[in-house]
Amino acid sequence: MDIIKNRNPNIFLFFLGFLGIVSIIPLIPKVLALQSAPLPMSLELIQVISVLQSSILLLCMVWLGSVCSKKVGLSSPVIVALTQSQNIIKALKPQIIPALIGGVLGGVCITLFLGILSPSLPPEFLIAGAKFTPAWYTKVLYGGITEELLIRWGLMSFLVWGSYRLTQNNGSDVRTHNYITAIVVSALIFGLGHLPIAFTLSPEVTVSLVTYIILGNATFGFIAGYLYWKHGLECAIVAHMIAHITMILAASFT
Repeated sequence: MDIIKNRNPNIFLFFLGFLGIVSIIPLIPKVLALQSAPLPMSLELIQVISVLQSSILLLCMVWLGSVCSKKVGLSSPVIVALTQSQNIIKALKPQIIPALIGGVLGGVCITLFLGILSPSLPPEFLIAGAKFTPAWYTKVLYGGITEELLIRWGLMSFLVWGSYRLTQNNGSDVRTHNYITAIVVSALIFGLGHLPIAFTLSPEVTVSLVTYIILGNATFGFIAGYLYWKHGLECAIVAHMIAHITMILAASFT
């Protein structure tokens, strides 16, 4: 613990996000197996390049979040407390209940959304999706930590700042509409970001498939964005982890 204290919070955020990147390495061969074209290079080299690309993107978004979040009142209170010798329990305690509620609510909503739309989704997508399901640790680490650093910490913080600078005078208090705009836009981008893998899994692209992918993921994005705004980055991270755990548990009963 002493090694962590008095360190730059960004270094710790990047390290946490990098754990998520490493967790997707076993998933890369499964993605490549879905493609009929021969590999342009060895699998090992593709994995290395994928990790490097993801790491560079993560590094940029951690930096962007660190700059923009301070300007608009967004924060990562637990990480700051952990790295600056402050009271971690005091920082974490207000986040626990909102994260639990948001995570369970998000997981239930996505599960119900899939249940409602599954009869109209392409059968190939459902079959391939069942085979392609990432390991639980990838969902928790990459989904819970890395995606939150990319989408909430980096993108949403930037969007709040950008909306603020476009609609208000510099130095004035950041108004609610800037946060709401950023929450909605970042959540929709989060949903859109899942389309490429969905199209890889399904040879047929339907309105139901696109609707499920975008709105299903964006629904949780709205929840996570609100939690980040009101309670801090760690609240969104824990909620994202709980959402995946909720979906895993729900799937085990179907």
